[in-house]
Amino acid sequence: MFFRAARRCHHLMNRIRLGTRGSPLALVQANIVRDALIAAHAVDVEIVVIRTTGDVVQDRPLAEIGGKALWTKELDRALLGGAIDCAVHSMKDVETIRPTAIAIVAMLPRADVRDRLIGAASIADLPQGATVGTSSPRRRAQLLRLRPDLHVVSFRGNVDTRLARLAAGEADATLLAAAGLARLGRPDVGTAIELDIMLPAPAQGAVGIEARSDDAGFRAMLGVLDHAPTHAAVLTERALLAALHAGCHSPVAALAGDDGLIRAELFTEDGRDHVAGTGDDPAELARDLLARAPHTVRELFAA
Repeated sequence: MFFRAARRCHHLMNRIRLGTRGSPLALVQANIVRDALIAAHAVDVEIVVIRTTGDVVQDRPLAEIGGKALWTKELDRALLGGAIDCAVHSMKDVETIRPTAIAIVAMLPRADVRDRLIGAASIADLPQGATVGTSSPRRRAQLLRLRPDLHVVSFRGNVDTRLARLAAGEADATLLAAAGLARLGRPDVGTAIELDIMLPAPAQGAVGIEARSDDAGFRAMLGVLDHAPTHAAVLTERALLAALHAGCHSPVAALAGDDGLIRAELFTEDGRDHVAGTGDDPAELARDLLARAPHTVRELFAA
């Protein structure tokens, strides 16, 4: 037993296998974590690319083919099977209920949480009946609530793919996360949409690191990278999702602030019906929102 523990400690302190998806943004985020680990612990870090179903299947909405688990299940399998030591995720792509054998150990400082509109100076400036590409139920609902005349079409793929589809004329505009654009070195692409117009997805802009729950030593090693305010805010937003029984098909926007308050909005898929609220307890806020929501909204959330 001692020999196995010693070998594990030696491996832990000398080489870390960091699992990630293979998209350009995922690789940028993995390299940020890699550099932080090297700076903190002077270890060798190997980036291991895991191809996920979500990356392979690009022609259908996530809700139709398995939801957010399509971004995580292959990484989970590699982590639990010992092929990697930890995994890096965009936290907004991580399903709310995680395996108990896996722990969210650390989160990097959160980047800009806003969306950016590419193709027009503002949502109001979009031409009448313009086509907007997005596969996010939240963005679709928010756009249609603001502009019922818009035609929203499915746009999946990484940032470059979506920008190429926009340039090819498949849509007049699209929406992308400001954080992802900034990490890819494109902070000025498009126009930021202020939060009083569009709240973000829960956990947008946050990068998380997961490890095996039973590996206390490795969890402590990763823990030095944790940004506590980001971690607290994201866990609060994820707790709201859990209390709402929200899935990848549920149009929900939420943001926890430094003041401890959570702002949230729920929509129907077409944005016609809507409920908004603010609170300091995710479970209580979820109950309040569902109690006040039209039945058309409530049926998309309540279990």
